[in-house]
Amino acid sequence: TLLWETLGKQFVEYEQVAPFLIPEDQQRRLLEFLPLFLKAWEQSAGVIVFPNIQLLASEVSKLLTKEIKRNLNGKPAEEARLAVEQLLQQKGEAGDGHLLLKSVYLLSQTDLRTMWNIIGSGLPAALMQCLYLFFTVPLKKTSDDGETSEDDAQTQEMLVKIMLNMYKEEQGIEELLTADKLQSLIIATASLWDQCSHSWKVPTGRVLRTISKAQTKNSIVYLQAVDCIKIALQNLFTLSDTLPACDVCEAVSILLCFVKDSYPISSALLTEFENNDGYQLLLKILLRCEGLQQNEGDPYLDEILNMLTCLTTCGKTELKVSGNIVHPQLPHFDFEQTQSSGMTVKNLQPFQVLQSIFQRSNDQHLCGRILAAIGTIWAWDRVNFFLLEWTLQPINQFTDIIHFKPHPVQVQFFRLVESIVLDLSYVPHEILKKVQYLVKENIVPFCTLTALQCLLSMTQKDLLFSDIFRDSGLLGLLLALLRKEAKILRKSAGTPLPGLKEGTEKKLNVVMLKMVAALTERSVRNTVVLKDYGMVPYIKIFLDDECYRSATLSILEQLSVINYEEYMSIIIGALCSSTQWELHLKLDLLKSLLRILESPKSHSAFRTCSGFNGLLSLLSDMEGALQDPPSGQWTAVGQNCILELVFCTLQGVTAALHLDPVNSNFFQRNGLFEKMAEDLGSLGCFWTQGKRQIPVSLEKKRTFAEFLDAALCSSEPFPLWLKNCIWILNFLDHMVKGTLHQESYFKERKPETGEELRDDQQAPRAQEEHPTLFAAVNDNYDVSFYCRLEMRDCIIVHPGAVCVMVRLLPKLYKEGHAQLSQEIQCALVDHIQTLVKSEKSRQVMCESGLLSTIITSCQDAFCNDSHPLHLPLTRVFEKLSSQAIEPHVLR
Repeated sequence: TLLWETLGKQFVEYEQVAPFLIPEDQQRRLLEFLPLFLKAWEQSAGVIVFPNIQLLASEVSKLLTKEIKRNLNGKPAEEARLAVEQLLQQKGEAGDGHLLLKSVYLLSQTDLRTMWNIIGSGLPAALMQCLYLFFTVPLKKTSDDGETSEDDAQTQEMLVKIMLNMYKEEQGIEELLTADKLQSLIIATASLWDQCSHSWKVPTGRVLRTISKAQTKNSIVYLQAVDCIKIALQNLFTLSDTLPACDVCEAVSILLCFVKDSYPISSALLTEFENNDGYQLLLKILLRCEGLQQNEGDPYLDEILNMLTCLTTCGKTELKVSGNIVHPQLPHFDFEQTQSSGMTVKNLQPFQVLQSIFQRSNDQHLCGRILAAIGTIWAWDRVNFFLLEWTLQPINQFTDIIHFKPHPVQVQFFRLVESIVLDLSYVPHEILKKVQYLVKENIVPFCTLTALQCLLSMTQKDLLFSDIFRDSGLLGLLLALLRKEAKILRKSAGTPLPGLKEGTEKKLNVVMLKMVAALTERSVRNTVVLKDYGMVPYIKIFLDDECYRSATLSILEQLSVINYEEYMSIIIGALCSSTQWELHLKLDLLKSLLRILESPKSHSAFRTCSGFNGLLSLLSDMEGALQDPPSGQWTAVGQNCILELVFCTLQGVTAALHLDPVNSNFFQRNGLFEKMAEDLGSLGCFWTQGKRQIPVSLEKKRTFAEFLDAALCSSEPFPLWLKNCIWILNFLDHMVKGTLHQESYFKERKPETGEELRDDQQAPRAQEEHPTLFAAVNDNYDVSFYCRLEMRDCIIVHPGAVCVMVRLLPKLYKEGHAQLSQEIQCALVDHIQTLVKSEKSRQVMCESGLLSTIITSCQDAFCNDSHPLHLPLTRVFEKLSSQAIEPHVLR
């Protein structure tokens, strides 16, 4: 503060004596003061506390202007440039010029009033003369010339910053017009770009862009009066043939800035640009940008394209177009209610340049930017799509040539087409016809694939497209193509297809199937078309390939709406004809079947198509699959997958029996519960040897729910065979209650197997054996809740499932695990007791033949008074018969 006070006093003294001093002494006194001023600024961290700062700025700026002019006057260009450079650099005469420059640089960053004083000194015109010389007159290189020194770079940066600060003000522009160097510099950038000083290209561009943004009515009149735009365009036409494309872009972007930025004030420069073939020049230059490496000239290429895009809104009058809206349209589309934001297209000429570039170029970089520009114009105002499409028809015309473009451009284009429907809620019928023609011709498979994916997205948006694409013939076309592919698949069964078939064309088949699935979804009429085309036998051929299966099943599920019997015949037939190891195929078929069995109307068709026998045959095919350890080919199959197949099979049976007395009676009457028990017992986890098990005394006794918790959700080490048995008993327990088809224990299958643990602890062995299954259990299954349910009276929906549990009871045994085996057997019997608590449940169970099942399946336990199961089984028997029975009667 003291230093600033001292400086303030010194400057007041200077003010008082200055009028009486000769100019040389004034200059000397001021130059002596400036080092102290700079020192104070440095010591106060750039904070200036100086009351007479405006006067100081005026005095310093005038002196710098005077020195510049003195060094310029009467000298040839090269000599003048050298003189000014030496003046402003630190190595100049006593460093006075650099001292003045640095002082003005600091003062120009203070406040607006100080800046006005600097501008009023005449410095804007003087520095423009300097910039013109620095840009147009490169110094001749000498042997000791090297790269620009750090001091030179600092000097250049200060000079440019002063100009930027001055020229962003309207006063600075007006002061600049007192000299003729502005138009000279603009024309120089358009004619001498290849001969100018390389180090001054970027700074000159920065300064001119700043001037462009601050243009005034007077500056526009000035530039127009001297034909600045016209002359610059003529010079650029000449340069465009010789200069590299990225250099021409840099030069033309400067001129285009003046044209675009001036338009809000006056249309004069834009008119001059248009009248002198400006758009033709831009088209010529931009087409030369083909083949440029990415990032080469990118900033200037982007700038030109952005300015061209902006110029589409520069026009005096709104475009008036009356389009013929083709129906049908989406329900919420109303063109009359489309509100304009004001950013509408009023000038078609710049857009025609963009359109011509896309039509004539196959450059990925360039075409991608054109499509992005079109998307930007649409985003400004919804009306712009209609204004352009009803006049120049860009998207309509681009569709004819899109297959010639690089793949990324095709993807970007069809996303743009997709946005017409998804974002504008408009159905462009003419464009869609052309896209459909691309699919039909299939000139470039990748383009066909991308086009069809676009149509698929639209179809999934609204049911209206199911009618549109049927009436347009697309559905018939896809069915014909799929028929052809199905025949190829049938002939090549078991033999590998060529590489192309495994690539793009296979993906195309997938999308065609998805498209047909989308078109038939909720559309009975389209499903009838598919059936009338005789496509059902061909569609089911695609079931064998996993990548086609999901869409194929969706189509067949739509078929069930009009013919449950045909659907059931296909699915049950496919299940029965699948090989023993096609587990994933069986799982997908079963999950589809479950979705259809949600409708009670499908149950009769399921029964008449031998659905029950078909599902039980799946269990028969898995004989020995759950052995511990696995044997044969089952070693290559994860036990998680086998358990899921057992689960889905039992789910299917439960769903078909659900609230259907006819099916329930059929299942019971035909002894299918007994067949189910036999098939489950042969899976390999249950004991099948005929040896009599040796009774042991039990040290502890757990409930069935506790076993379930210990075996499935805790880290207690349980043998794998027992875990599998408990899982199957758990499935049967839910089947008894009629809820199995509503349960979900298994997560969706993923291409990559194996899941990460949820924490850093080692996974329990159970989770290692069934990772997907146990992840699902931990998420969805609450054993404590199950225990509470067990204490209530249970409604028995399918009593035959209890008989299955009883038949499996003696098979819950394995040599070497006698203690554990009998413990789980006792737990299961106790659990069965809880199921028959109520009078109603006992009646239901007696009618199902549980008494005879207990006698025939558990004869050893009945005949041996010391058997651990003897007493609990007797209690169950007594409950069911409602009377006490003596042992000899049982025997």
